[in-house]
Amino acid sequence: MNAHAVWSHPQLLAQVLRPRRDGRNEVALRVDALGDARRTLALEQAIRALPGVERVAVVPAARRLRVVWDASRLSLDALVERCAALHCPAQPLPHDGADDIRAAELHDALKRLLVAGMCMMQVMAYALVIYIGAVDFVDFTTRGLFRWLGFLTTIPLVAYSARPFFDGAARELRARRLGINLPVALAVALVFLASAYNTLRGSGEIYFDSVNMFVFLLLAARYVELRARHHGNAQGDAAIDAAPLLAQRIAADGTLETVPALVLRAGDLAHIAEGATVPADGVLASASARLDEALLSGESHPVQRRRGEPLVAGSVLLDGPATLRVERSGAATTVARIGALAARARQARSFATASDREIARFVARVLLLTALTAIGWLLANPARAFDAALAVLVVACPCAFALTAPAAFTRALSTLARHGVLVTDSDALGRLAQVDTALFDKTGTLGVPRLELTAVEPLRGQTRENVLALAAALARESSHPLARALAGAASQLGPLQQAEHVEAVAGAGLRGTVAGRALRLGRADFALGHALAPERQRDALLLADADGAIAVFRLAERPRHDAPATLAALRGDGIAACIASGDAPERVAALAAPLGIADWRARQSPQDKLARLRELRAQGHVVLAVGDGSNDAPILAAADVSAALAGGTGLAQAQADLLLMDDRLDGLVRARGIAREVQAIVAQGRRWSLAYNLCAVPFAAFGFVPPWLAGIGMSLSSLAVVLNALRAGRDAGEPPRGLPA
Repeated sequence: MNAHAVWSHPQLLAQVLRPRRDGRNEVALRVDALGDARRTLALEQAIRALPGVERVAVVPAARRLRVVWDASRLSLDALVERCAALHCPAQPLPHDGADDIRAAELHDALKRLLVAGMCMMQVMAYALVIYIGAVDFVDFTTRGLFRWLGFLTTIPLVAYSARPFFDGAARELRARRLGINLPVALAVALVFLASAYNTLRGSGEIYFDSVNMFVFLLLAARYVELRARHHGNAQGDAAIDAAPLLAQRIAADGTLETVPALVLRAGDLAHIAEGATVPADGVLASASARLDEALLSGESHPVQRRRGEPLVAGSVLLDGPATLRVERSGAATTVARIGALAARARQARSFATASDREIARFVARVLLLTALTAIGWLLANPARAFDAALAVLVVACPCAFALTAPAAFTRALSTLARHGVLVTDSDALGRLAQVDTALFDKTGTLGVPRLELTAVEPLRGQTRENVLALAAALARESSHPLARALAGAASQLGPLQQAEHVEAVAGAGLRGTVAGRALRLGRADFALGHALAPERQRDALLLADADGAIAVFRLAERPRHDAPATLAALRGDGIAACIASGDAPERVAALAAPLGIADWRARQSPQDKLARLRELRAQGHVVLAVGDGSNDAPILAAADVSAALAGGTGLAQAQADLLLMDDRLDGLVRARGIAREVQAIVAQGRRWSLAYNLCAVPFAAFGFVPPWLAGIGMSLSSLAVVLNALRAGRDAGEPPRGLPA
């Protein structure tokens, strides 16, 4: 049977195909080869040559290929097979309503921009004839004809292209707030209506060219900002799309069966062919494997995994085949959690650093200044009142002020996502630029635990292998770094018993049932209900049952490889580091010393960590909290800015403003640098807006700036600040000084 024939299954077709109103079908394909420009071009040309294919759209940032075709002439499995024959494996993606909305939004913005452009070119040609007086020597009838042509050509622009400004102004008025759409809508409406009135009566000035250029340039600036925002969303799409829809499950008799990845369950064995994508989260059951985790981590170098080490859905197997023991599938995978965080970020994202109150004050001043200008000219020379007031309204429009921050933030978020830092709250990026203190968790954040097998102390006559297997059965149900270290140390023991009713107690340990035996694994006071002697409790993880201690596991810890350079870079940027850990004082001191951290606290419960955070904030510090465990969730939620490692618990990730997808701390330095750059760019935009208004508004108020020149100046100013804002993060490809590339 053809390996791609599974895509003819009706249920899968219903999941991935989007029927179009014209009777065609549309599908989105994930193609990792789109990172190579030459292969992308060859693939696009080959697909266009297939029968029935009508349109092919490539989105390299999201590694997506969208195809519209006639399904009666070409089947989906044949399309996928053709991609594979070109050495560009393609994975059909589930139909995504959000993606359709973004595509429709961008398409609508482009159509309005094109209509505005065509209208502007025509009206400028008519205006040129009038301005140079080329027809003055004939008669006024011909001149009136060109005025009427300008009027008729401007109607589609005002009715269609400028509609977003009118709709936005209506929403702002209904919400009883002032926004940037209101002065734009007023300017467009007043200029058009005044020019239309003068056209109908056959005398007076007309400004159809001004309103056309004004709307076109504003739409161009907004379209640039919208493209930047969608490019940032594409980075999140690339991670969400990583997990495949299909998997090869190993049946009890050893045969392979192709099944939807969603039906994989914990304990299932999945076969991963060379070049295939890991379908679920789990551990490697084969001896070793080399994987490409660049999509999730941003790390371009292949990663070597050995038996018992974790594999993440969405990784690509470079050397195969390999066998995966499934732990989580579907919505529980790391990729799905990242997708949920990205969705939350998009829903809650606000791209403006200037608050609504600041913009409202700005608009109120503009309207007041416009009214005062009109009143002044009505008293001095009523014939010039309208032109002068209109010029002030257009010149002082806060578009440049309001567009700088959205453009800078969208560019910054896109750059950070490309380098393994997912920002779930864009406001946090602004606060990150103000941070002066970083509060770190220790275990799993600054330090990487490892279990020394020689330090396993079995009690009550148990063998070392038995107690290690019992402890690992509990430990593999947790994502805590200590639990992962313990589970990894037991990977050579073969299949482990299944733990049931496992419960994690934040900052204490795990409890559950293994083979009908109630066990506790963690700190001595949690496992036993009382503390061990100090010499036995130090650096120990205890396994106990109802009869008492079963084993003591001695743990060692080393600093995370990038922790020293990251802390040095943060100190160089004026950020002081401190530690709040639930671990023993001896272990905290042993890790803090080589990292140069003098301010540390041990035996900290989640409540103690939260109290420490409040203490720092009461001293006037702006605090960045960094952690990876469930016991870090309170401070991650309460900190000014918070960051969690992608390898941490789901609860920690859900509370974090920044997610370090590659489990590397140096992402903090990169994020801090880009945050400072965005802050500087936004400040530049505000200074430019202020300087522009201070220079231009007086001239406009005294009647020296006609409305057409005001429209050109304001529009070009808005476009300039947007293009300047898109510089944010342009140097982010270089690693921070002192950090590994």
